[in-house]
Amino acid sequence: MATDPAGHAKPAMRTDAGRHDQTEGGDAAEHAETPARNETPTERLDRNWADILQELRSVLTGTQLISGFLLAAAFQPRFTELDDYELGLYLTLVALAALATVLGLAPVILHRMLYGRRQKDRLVRTANRMLFVLLGVVSLLAVGVAGLIFDVAVSREAGFVAIGMSLLAVVAVWVVVPLMASRRD
Repeated sequence: MATDPAGHAKPAMRTDAGRHDQTEGGDAAEHAETPARNETPTERLDRNWADILQELRSVLTGTQLISGFLLAAAFQPRFTELDDYELGLYLTLVALAALATVLGLAPVILHRMLYGRRQKDRLVRTANRMLFVLLGVVSLLAVGVAGLIFDVAVSREAGFVAIGMSLLAVVAVWVVVPLMASRRD
């Protein structure tokens, strides 16, 4: 058994660190290019949970900004001029923003519910899944907001072009970039 600089015994590292880390919400790719971290499974869970919280903070900030924009739009004089399509899109976006907010809070709520029950592995796995769903909802929200703004400010056709271009950007971020990154490995 290895020892740390103070001479204390350290537990042996798992040889399947990438697979183990991936099942607990971590990124298996981090083990592909760097040597295995010298951390216990509990330390890995703590690190993965901290990573999830940081990512939630980033996503929720953007979600709050979009939600604020949507809320403010309803109180603008031109809001009464929206046609049925624009109003339907707007209400769909408000629903997506509300869903994104709830999904962003869900991991924290789950943490509170599981606190002290020694279930951090379950918490990290579940929160990781929730974060992926949240990212999907926020991606759709961004696409819809771009479409609504271009529709109202320019034309219906411009709104559809904005939706199409935004969807291409989402596909690039969700599919193309990860594929390119995995090919480099």
